[in-house]
Amino acid sequence: MTILEMFVNRYLVSKMAWTRGGSFRGSRGASFAQILKKNICAPPGLAVAYVSPAVSEVNNNLFDPACNTNCGGIRSKSIPQELIDRYKRGETHAVSALYQLSQVLQFQVELKETVTTGNIPGFYFAFCVVIDGVKYKTGMGINKKEARASAAQLALEDLLPTLDGDSLLPEALDGPPPLPVKESQSTGSEIHPRRAIYERQNPINEYVPQAVRELLSKLMDSYPEFSACRSTVAAFITQSPSGCEVVAIGTGNYNTKESASPNGRVLHDSHAVVTARRSLMRYLYRHLLLFFSKNRSLEEKSMFQQDKNTKLLSLKSNITLHLYMNQMPKGAAQIPSNLRLNPLSISAWEVNNQISLHVTVEGKVFSVFSPTFDQAASRVVSMSASDKITQWQVLGFQGALLSHFTEPIYVSSILVGDVSCCDVRGMEIAVNQRVDGITPRLPMYYCVYRPHISLVPTACPEGCANTNAQWSHGINWSQGDVSLEVVDGLEGKTVEASPFKSGPALASRLCKAAMLSRFNLVAKEASRRDLLATVSYREAKMMAKPYQEAKSVLRSYLAQQGYGSWVAKPPVSDHFSM
Repeated sequence: MTILEMFVNRYLVSKMAWTRGGSFRGSRGASFAQILKKNICAPPGLAVAYVSPAVSEVNNNLFDPACNTNCGGIRSKSIPQELIDRYKRGETHAVSALYQLSQVLQFQVELKETVTTGNIPGFYFAFCVVIDGVKYKTGMGINKKEARASAAQLALEDLLPTLDGDSLLPEALDGPPPLPVKESQSTGSEIHPRRAIYERQNPINEYVPQAVRELLSKLMDSYPEFSACRSTVAAFITQSPSGCEVVAIGTGNYNTKESASPNGRVLHDSHAVVTARRSLMRYLYRHLLLFFSKNRSLEEKSMFQQDKNTKLLSLKSNITLHLYMNQMPKGAAQIPSNLRLNPLSISAWEVNNQISLHVTVEGKVFSVFSPTFDQAASRVVSMSASDKITQWQVLGFQGALLSHFTEPIYVSSILVGDVSCCDVRGMEIAVNQRVDGITPRLPMYYCVYRPHISLVPTACPEGCANTNAQWSHGINWSQGDVSLEVVDGLEGKTVEASPFKSGPALASRLCKAAMLSRFNLVAKEASRRDLLATVSYREAKMMAKPYQEAKSVLRSYLAQQGYGSWVAKPPVSDHFSM
């Protein structure tokens, strides 16, 4: 028996022992064996296991697939007919169906604004679909959303007949290609030269960090005692014809050490991107109130527009959303750039932990497969920021409560201003590749929305990243707030010295109870009696059935692909009412 076979067998035996011991995380043995076998040449006579497409694709990005031996042919599968049938039955929007097909067939799709064709009276918007550089017929509409939908429908009319049972997709290699021992030191710009040019030329990559830096300075000028809060920053930016605007910001690097709160008034997770996202939700609630105000001038100021058929709201067609972070988020996104799997090394263990789901406990990060995590399981844990971003890019950043009123809200780009990073490879794997293939299983409106991920200048003033890095305080702000709020991440509550305090109990304006209060206010303005009749925060969330279905599909998919089980907070944290 070779050293490698002994290594694999020992791992599988230990995994079976963990499973028999009653660990609630589930088995990972088969997945880890797949990762190993996918990246080494099989010894003569050794059977080759099937590798799932999702794990296979992640590994192909992690490891160089070059091989000088005959590793077998290619198995194929047909395009999922269900995807096409759902579109034909009207259950999937044309634009969503087009992007779903692009993920399955691995082609590049773009919706380009163009000019109207022929002598068309009146004012119309025009778009055309471009697939791998080939333009399809022009679609027109009285607004951009209608024009995009029309263009997608026309493209699908031409595309679908060519896919009827004849198109075959690569599924998995019969033989596992080995990893060459010698590694190339290629950079991200060498691998994606066009991306590098785009990132240099795209003005938003320069403007966003500058806008975030200026807003932080403005917010902190009057409160220099909280300047150390700027070490970890995340922000959401809207882009419209009038320009870019920072609408929500958050800082922080901890989650609470307290037990689960039964009244919804403790913040469990105060990491920067989580705080910024909850600040974004407050901003979205404000614009929902504008839309449902029954005042024409206020409604026009809202960022939302309504679909006449579904009555759901979506961002106006000329508004896009972007996410900025000054550090790579904790978890799978932080996979080292030089990490490679050598068949004779122990680094396979490292890869196994790096691409799995992660949890944070009081700011420390653990793989869900780590024995150390078992020791921390008695405390309140949160999923890592990387995993949460992965979830939001499938379910939307609006969350369950807001999904009663809106379609999923995704970010178009993720900008990382981390001076210590040389590429975004880990972010691409965490956010995009781990959920490849899930879109056809999701309910209507939900999909894997692939943001453009790029490195940009930092928004953090020089030297602040290392200032009092262990300080547990963080700030939050969203457009419309008079002042910032300072929260102690370990306590999950506002600090006494915070410029904004909601009351003597020091509950944060970002806590679940505060969100439920805003939800009830919007439900009242929207005349949604069904939502006002809910008796608890949990019931209001569970009533968002398409969202809950999408969440269930996502978590099951991640577990099936071998990334581990999503760790949910105790139900007691949601069983409260106002």
